[in-house]
Amino acid sequence: MGAHVVNELLRQGDTDVVAFDDLSGGFRENLNPHVTFVEGSILDAPLINHLCEQYQFDYIYHLAAYAAEGLSHFIKRFNYENNLIGSVNLINAAVNYNVKRFVFTSSIAVYGENQLPMHEELPPMPEDSYGIAKYAVEQELAVSKRLFDLDYTIFRPHNVYGELQNIGDKYRNVIGIFMNHIMQEEPLVIFGDGEQTRAFTHIADVAPHIARAVDIPEASGEIFNVGSDKYVTVSELADLVMTAMGKEVRVINVHAREEVKHAYCSHEKFRSIFGDTSQVELPDGLDRMADWAKSVGPRASSLFTDIEIRKNLPDSWK
Repeated sequence: MGAHVVNELLRQGDTDVVAFDDLSGGFRENLNPHVTFVEGSILDAPLINHLCEQYQFDYIYHLAAYAAEGLSHFIKRFNYENNLIGSVNLINAAVNYNVKRFVFTSSIAVYGENQLPMHEELPPMPEDSYGIAKYAVEQELAVSKRLFDLDYTIFRPHNVYGELQNIGDKYRNVIGIFMNHIMQEEPLVIFGDGEQTRAFTHIADVAPHIARAVDIPEASGEIFNVGSDKYVTVSELADLVMTAMGKEVRVINVHAREEVKHAYCSHEKFRSIFGDTSQVELPDGLDRMADWAKSVGPRASSLFTDIEIRKNLPDSWK
């Protein structure tokens, strides 16, 4: 997602862009050569402060996270360090170096098992450590606005997919996981009965809006769901991905994991400020991503080696 937002910033005329990433979930080849790249971690507060002093940023776009929502139950310390403490390091620097607006990508994970479709006025009820961390950052931004007048815009995207995604990560991004398995002629693994519903959103319907948020006065201090209104079951998704890839493989259903069964959102608030989104229909978006995935080929998947809790860990993650 970060690489696409960088490309959109350049497309809209921003020429002085600095990308900061530890490359734990992405690849250097995804980076646009027309930006300054600094490899580092958001856990490195001194480096963040140094960069803010050196470049005097007008805006910070915070998209860095370890976004394996299901795995977050089993890596609580890692989750909070990377998704909460790292975010606080950026917020501190934004306040101290007079950043004009902080744009944060949260998640619909903050809603938990909530009223459908989920909308921004609902009280957040996160049900996993990832959602808890994201909601805590949202609250920190609200407090920082009141105390320090740090302007912000928060987006809650959901199930974003598309070109440049890390298809080798076995813990997140189900479309990428499916495509990677198909290219290796491996079965598709579905947790539970496959009747979970999700609304999948192509990156082209998300990145441009995140990039231009700083130029929209009405987005100041606001939270927006962003993504597709059209939801499908995970079983339906598996069929659609196989169609896009032009190959069928076996589908295996394994024991259900602890997760929200149905999650999709209302985007009326977003449309009232940003206009229409979700222009890329799911079959078309899957075709785009499939063409790209085939061009780069399958990627090796690796196990997360620092599991903190092994009780009830799904077998396929051991």
